[in-house]
Amino acid sequence: MTTGPRGMRTIRSRRALAGYLFILPFIIGFLAFMVRPMISSVIMSLNEVTLSAQTGVTQKYVGLANYSYAFTVDPEFNQMLVDEVIRMVTHSLATMVISFMIALLLNQRFRGRTLARAIFFLPVILSSGVLVGIETDNSLIIGMKELIQESNGVNISDALITLLNASGAARSALDVVYELINAVYDVVMASGIQIIVFLSGLQTIPRSMYEAAEVEGSSAWESFWMITFPIISPLLIVNMIYTIIDFFMKTDNQIMEKIHEEMFINLNYGLSSALSWIYFAVAIAMIGISSLIISRGVKHYE
Repeated sequence: MTTGPRGMRTIRSRRALAGYLFILPFIIGFLAFMVRPMISSVIMSLNEVTLSAQTGVTQKYVGLANYSYAFTVDPEFNQMLVDEVIRMVTHSLATMVISFMIALLLNQRFRGRTLARAIFFLPVILSSGVLVGIETDNSLIIGMKELIQESNGVNISDALITLLNASGAARSALDVVYELINAVYDVVMASGIQIIVFLSGLQTIPRSMYEAAEVEGSSAWESFWMITFPIISPLLIVNMIYTIIDFFMKTDNQIMEKIHEEMFINLNYGLSSALSWIYFAVAIAMIGISSLIISRGVKHYE
């Protein structure tokens, strides 16, 4: 540890301070604008909320009745929750694999590399809030999605499923593969940020490490598992957390539609708040489980 007359911090503490300063605007915004609505949401989830022109908003304390209703009375919520968690796991894994492979390709030296990187960054732009709405409602973009999935008049997903059926694969595995094939457009659209994060990590690996491995007789495959993957492994947690949060925040899944229906159509604010907190708890649990699993294989380098 190096100290000076003014008590200079270590490199690690200076990096930590820089990180806290970087997220300080978010912390201030969260405390100023998010804490109070979150507390109000928790309170509403424990009450029966009614609206009237005479009394305005009235709340009647019902304890955990809204949570109990979601799990024991609602005939759809439990199955929706299970389906979305399974879809999150498959989509997140597919997104991580695809983004990592694309980042490896874009890290190679070839002509037009800058243009290729710009093209693969387009999903970040196209997945912005305004364009997502256009994509949902615009028949031209929907037609483009169908054209990608059915190129040259051939339904790619059906052809692959027919091939897998002929191979004798299990039906449950076929269902997962079929769902991922049909969702390839959404998976690629959700990979933009992950590609950038992986690419930035790949660019920090010194070229001299690969040269030394080559001198020692290592193949490209061995260099990948001994150099590339261990150094890039800390970014797996970052990208997985981002991918899970991004998936759970999408408005096209069943739980979000259910919450929207209870809040804006049925005006059941207590139940919708309870559903939101259950959904939030599941998201946090999935982030914790995935982080715990990935952290066991992460290598840290100074």
